[in-house]
Amino acid sequence: MQALDALLNRVSVPRLLDPAPTAEQREVLFAAAMRAPDHGQLRPWRFLTVEGPAREQMGTLLAEAARLQDPAAPQGVIDKAQNGPLRAPLVVVVIARLQEHFKVPQSEQRLAAACAAHGILLAAYAQGIGAVWRTGELSYSAHVAKGLGLSAGEEVIGFLYLGTAQNPPRTAAKEDITAFVSAWTGL
Repeated sequence: MQALDALLNRVSVPRLLDPAPTAEQREVLFAAAMRAPDHGQLRPWRFLTVEGPAREQMGTLLAEAARLQDPAAPQGVIDKAQNGPLRAPLVVVVIARLQEHFKVPQSEQRLAAACAAHGILLAAYAQGIGAVWRTGELSYSAHVAKGLGLSAGEEVIGFLYLGTAQNPPRTAAKEDITAFVSAWTGL
C-alpha cells in the first residue's frame, strides 16, 4: 500500500473479530510506532498487549474503576466497562512515559506517544487490520494505571483495539481542507 493511501484513507473500524494480528504484523505495527516524531530521541512511550483471558481481567479492572468513580453507577455502565476489552481480539494499551528533560517538555512527550499510537493505526490500515483508538474517563483512572502496572510518570493515552474487520471499512469522507487551513500574514 502506498503511504499516501494510508494517510488519506485510514478510518476507524469499531467492529472487530478474531483473528488478532499475527506476530509478523505486530512487528510492523510496533516498528511503525517507533518512527513517531521524537524530539530528543526519548522514546516517551511503551505498549502493553492484552489478549485472550487477560482481556477479561482488564474488563474487571475497568469495571472496578467505574465503581470507584461512581458507586451508584447503573449496572449497564459497569457491564459496558467489563465487556469493553472483549470487543477486539487484541487491545494495545498506549502509555506515555513522561520524563524530566531540560529541552523536551512533557506536553511534547505526550504528543510523541500519541504520534506513535497513530503510527500503529496507519500500519494496521496498511496491512488490512481493523483498528480503532478508544479512550474515555476510565482510560485516565489512577486505579486503571495502577492495575496495569504503570510507574510514576506514566499515563495511559489510549487503548487501540485491533483485529479483523467484521464489515468492510467505510470509505473515508473527503474533507474540505479550506475550513482548516489559512495563511498567516504576519503582524
